[in-house]
Amino acid sequence: MPNRGMFTNRELSWLQFNERVLSEAVNPDNPLLERARFLSIVSNNLDEFFMVRVGKLERKADMGRSEPDPAGMTPETQVREIRKAVRGHVERQYHILNRQLLPELRDNGIGLLQAEELTSEQKRWLSQYFDAQVLPVLTPRTINPMHPFPILAAKALYIAVLLQSDKGGEPQLAIVPVPRALQRVVLLPMGRGQARGVLLEELIALFLPRIFLYMAPLAQMPLRITRNTDFVMNLDDMDNLLSEMSKNVQRRSYGKIVRMEVSEGANRRLLDMVAGAMEVEEDALFEVDGPVDLRFFMRQLCSLPGFDHLRYPAYTPRVNPRLLVRESIFRTIRGGDLFFHHPYDSFDPVVRFLAEAATDPQVLAIKQTLYRVSSHSPMIDALARAAQNGKQVTALIEVRARFDEEHNIAWSKALEKAGCHVLYGVPRWKTHSKVTLVIRREAEGLRHYVHFGTGNYNDVTARIYTDMGVMTCDKQLGEDAAAFFNLILGYSYTFPMREMVASPYQLREAMLSRIRREEVNAHDGRPCGITMKMNSLSDPEMIAALLSAANAGVPVRLMVRGICCLNYRENKNLRIFSLVGRFLEHARVYAFENGGEKELFLSSADLMTRNLDKRVELTVPVKDAGIRAQILSILELGFMDNRKLWRLESGSHYTRVPRAAPAVFAQEALIRSPDPLLDKENPAV
Repeated sequence: MPNRGMFTNRELSWLQFNERVLSEAVNPDNPLLERARFLSIVSNNLDEFFMVRVGKLERKADMGRSEPDPAGMTPETQVREIRKAVRGHVERQYHILNRQLLPELRDNGIGLLQAEELTSEQKRWLSQYFDAQVLPVLTPRTINPMHPFPILAAKALYIAVLLQSDKGGEPQLAIVPVPRALQRVVLLPMGRGQARGVLLEELIALFLPRIFLYMAPLAQMPLRITRNTDFVMNLDDMDNLLSEMSKNVQRRSYGKIVRMEVSEGANRRLLDMVAGAMEVEEDALFEVDGPVDLRFFMRQLCSLPGFDHLRYPAYTPRVNPRLLVRESIFRTIRGGDLFFHHPYDSFDPVVRFLAEAATDPQVLAIKQTLYRVSSHSPMIDALARAAQNGKQVTALIEVRARFDEEHNIAWSKALEKAGCHVLYGVPRWKTHSKVTLVIRREAEGLRHYVHFGTGNYNDVTARIYTDMGVMTCDKQLGEDAAAFFNLILGYSYTFPMREMVASPYQLREAMLSRIRREEVNAHDGRPCGITMKMNSLSDPEMIAALLSAANAGVPVRLMVRGICCLNYRENKNLRIFSLVGRFLEHARVYAFENGGEKELFLSSADLMTRNLDKRVELTVPVKDAGIRAQILSILELGFMDNRKLWRLESGSHYTRVPRAAPAVFAQEALIRSPDPLLDKENPAV
């Protein structure tokens, strides 16, 4: 293990990233409703963080495990430091909500009303709405010896009520689930350009006497819990994988509670009764200064009609002019590789690639890996249609993709019914690669067409995540793609890959050897340099290698959106940045100067131990010189940003890159031009 002083704790680094997301909620460059959306994203991120990362650490601590992480922190220490950091984080989140966003939203016609602000006419309307739409779907539950405390679902909203019977006696506890099927904000009838409403839990609280007849509500309290969803499974048993995954999903309903959120000012007796009944530890209780669960902004209020001026301007994704010609997409690909940079470039050609393959009589086989797909995926439709048309269709759907397990199991069964050969994953490892192979009969023989990329085959996230992909019929890459599918089918030694690199087989050594080569070039006075863009950097060996290269004189530039476990010390050859903007930066790009013969790879893998050693990933060289130059130009633009870019200054501390003139918005520039650095008329640079 290298010196622990090199490393920052992974979880605390992630919280630093979420702080950068939170900062976008006060960034004046963002329209008002987009700032509110960032506030919701912070809450959504924290949910997954507690369910997965905190849950895993608490399980380790409960088992008595004390192995330190690379930064030297034990699981117990990490949990303690996480909770301390999150309390400050959430306090800032609600300060922004109450002091900035809610007043500004109200000034712009969007308001959340409290009960005391309602007019008599509004109360009458809400009363009718409650009786007609809410009361019929409520299922309150009184807690007594005959009805013990129920198992509450994770991330659902409940109202705990302390009741006094009109017959006297000890007060009773009751739980009212807030219906998920109803909109969280009940909007009142208003004129154009106005939106006023009350939160559903406050509406229910207003009319509690109608729910509990012959009982008087003494106190009420909205609450929400988060449970541990990280469970150990036997990943070697593929025969029982589907049933094991189904059981795993069900376990989430009763996993250990790792967080309970309530609004500040809750009745202490009521709070103690609820916490005691659910065995919630004191340090797992979070009291917030406002509504529990702020995701309703992005789920409802941020999309309200009539407020376009408070959102980012709409734009239309580009389509490469070559793809507008009326010809087969396969003929277009034969004319030269195609590059896609989503969401600036439309995802439709990727869908078209699979759709044409499904109906083309010359296509013999289609093979594809799927990790996360949309709820109405055109990819699934195309694969099913291809199988029905007699194509040999192989689809690997990773049923262990966290929080998409049920979704992917259902898609797997649907494709099997359509006649596809479906793999649920590879034993021991998740398959996270993004690749499609189409084998087509042509006059010269069989030709392999390949699409590979950095992002999921998901038409929804392709509109909000930045990812890169290439379509090619390069002979060697086609053969490598075929070898890759043989690899995940179990023929690992029969069909070697020559240019593509797969993990967990070769990627670690491939990356290390290239980093070391740049270090040798620096010693020899040859051109050297490393530029990388990724979501996360946490692998100790990779961090040590990059630091060694920088210390040897190699210019190292890293664009790491999220987790960065490199504990930064001032180094003139090492610069680390993070860009948090309108779109979620998701592409993984690895570029090496290589003595002047530049090498550039697109990858599905971050430089995390799990991606290098515990997942099936694919890293692919970009061979087309024009595409390689365009990607390098895009990377350069990111480092030039002076509105959304952060720089790691010391330890794990980030500061915004100083604003300068002219303003450089990398993402906005890319909306306007595929190569903004060469477009002198682009107003965003």
